[in-house]
Amino acid sequence: MNKIIKNFFTSGHEFARDEVEQRSIFQMMNIAIMTSSIGYLFGFIVNDFSMLAWFEFSLFLINIIMALFLRKDKKYYSLAATGVTFEGTVLLVMLFYVSSPSEMKHVWIYAYPIVMLYLNSDKQALAWLFILMTMVLIVPLQPFIQVEYTFFQVFYIDFVLGIVSLIVFFYKKKMLEAKSLILYQQGQLQKRIEEVEEKDKILTIQSKQAVMGEMISMIAHQWRQPLSTVTLNISNLQVKKLLGQDVSGEELDKVLQVINETIVYLSDTINDFQTYFNPNKEPAYTDMGALVSKAINFIMPRLKDTQIKVEHNKDTKVFAHTYANEIVQVLLNILNNAVDELIKRGIENPKIIIGLKNEDEHVHISIHDNAGGIAQNDMQYIFEPYYSTKGKNGTGLGLYMSQMIMQKQFDTDIEVQCQNGETLFSIRIPKKVA
Repeated sequence: MNKIIKNFFTSGHEFARDEVEQRSIFQMMNIAIMTSSIGYLFGFIVNDFSMLAWFEFSLFLINIIMALFLRKDKKYYSLAATGVTFEGTVLLVMLFYVSSPSEMKHVWIYAYPIVMLYLNSDKQALAWLFILMTMVLIVPLQPFIQVEYTFFQVFYIDFVLGIVSLIVFFYKKKMLEAKSLILYQQGQLQKRIEEVEEKDKILTIQSKQAVMGEMISMIAHQWRQPLSTVTLNISNLQVKKLLGQDVSGEELDKVLQVINETIVYLSDTINDFQTYFNPNKEPAYTDMGALVSKAINFIMPRLKDTQIKVEHNKDTKVFAHTYANEIVQVLLNILNNAVDELIKRGIENPKIIIGLKNEDEHVHISIHDNAGGIAQNDMQYIFEPYYSTKGKNGTGLGLYMSQMIMQKQFDTDIEVQCQNGETLFSIRIPKKVA
């Protein structure tokens, strides 16, 4: 029902966001046609099929034709505006000739400025107003048709008509100024939104670059030991050959097996990192426990020369239809921050505990560390871009981008709690992303 009414008042046309004014005048036009048509029908009925009644009926038919033209194409608006204004002008002048002042039919003249000023341009409106006021003044002066209105009466009506027209004119001007201001503010707001979106894109790229730098460092750490193993096994074979020692087939198979397993490990490592940087953001059915294990494996090279222990229940099975790479990025940002603080502060018995809990509609991942907590002054800023407690060693983008990912991709927030020198990060991931 609402759609039918909306289509009627806009003549069935669609208007873009920047065509607010055009939509408004189409609505006013249809209101003018509808109300005047009702008035013409009413006049046709109450005037007992007189000449005036048939004239009003003809105006009613013209209104129907104009309404059809309006629905056909927007370009017919000016024709319809001229038609409605012409009808009103002729009918109002005729009322002075066929009615008496006591019948008060001339009061319809005061509705004229509202229709005329809203349906036509300012120049056209002034021209039609001048024509109407002139024709009304001529009514008692012309010698051909006897009328009951005196010159003073029509002059007074013209005077009031002029006052009403001025009021409507200035009201229209103020309305247009208000609309222009609103459109300007909407444009500024849209521009600001675009700037913020562009800023977010830049921050996302910078965050990815920062994470990529850390990833390359991790790959170097993760590959160093396996490559050393391959080099050592090959060197042992070469030394034995130089010394003239025999290398049994069993020993050679064993060395080749070790080398083969090492190469497979290196290949798997590359696959893991390729998966992480894959730009494809299609959600997939994911084992969340395996996802947490992958994030832990990424930071393991950093933990080899430290006493940091990472506790995680690998046997927990929780599945979700989600964006795996985004979750890994969030986990890595939080885990790397925890490792940095544990190393920097030299904490005794350093540990990171990762919990995975199955809830009704979410998967709850908690990351708990004993790195000494976050200072109260820093707590309110940790999710702000470029805010870092690491000095030159920090980008200030990790937690900011993690929060943006959780808000935009998963419609949730990262929660942080600090107590007794310990920090708890909690993230809740929907089991099925929208």
